[in-house]
Amino acid sequence: MNYLAHGYRFLDSPLMLAGTAIPDWLSVADRRVRMRSRRIRPQLEQLDADSRLVALGTLQHLADDDLFHNSATFLMLEADMTGRFRRQIPDRFDHRPAFLGHITVELLLDWYIYREQSEILDRWYDAMQSVCPQQIQAVVNLLAPQPTDQLAPFIRRFLEARVMYDYADDSRLLTRLNQVLRRVTLEPLDECFLSVLREGRQLLTEFGANLLLAVECESAGRAG
Repeated sequence: MNYLAHGYRFLDSPLMLAGTAIPDWLSVADRRVRMRSRRIRPQLEQLDADSRLVALGTLQHLADDDLFHNSATFLMLEADMTGRFRRQIPDRFDHRPAFLGHITVELLLDWYIYREQSEILDRWYDAMQSVCPQQIQAVVNLLAPQPTDQLAPFIRRFLEARVMYDYADDSRLLTRLNQVLRRVTLEPLDECFLSVLREGRQLLTEFGANLLLAVECESAGRAG
């Protein structure tokens, strides 16, 4: 799951919303720092109310990822998209198809949510703008095994860039995918892959609701 899919249920709680984004922010801003449920849960009772909301958002992210990545619909779509990229990249030693099959489904799910609720990205960014990046970094430094000074500056840059709006356009989405590929030192894609992204949109149009339902139902069941 990506930022919007993790957070769209928590737009009325900006601190919890920010917590749902922390693991993905850290994966770019400071990969040394990892958030783990087993470390966060024992500290919850010692946190003040605001910090607890941030921590609960992070726990929600981690739980949602476990459900999402093991759901039958996600595994089917990931395999389908991996196969589509593999047909364009036939070298069996090339790691990109599996990597792209995974992240493209996640990014296109954010697009699907945005397509279904056209105001939701504006609301997501508005809620995030009300949160202090330095406060979020301070909570991470309480909960993570090692501190970071990279998260707060990255949050500010991320919110200024507004990258999720680009997921609605194939060419801009390809640009964002290439940024990710370069960041993990993989070769970027050329424009022939736009057809794969178009096919991915068709898949998400058909199966996006099932992807979200799998996580929402499991989360509700655990809460009950």
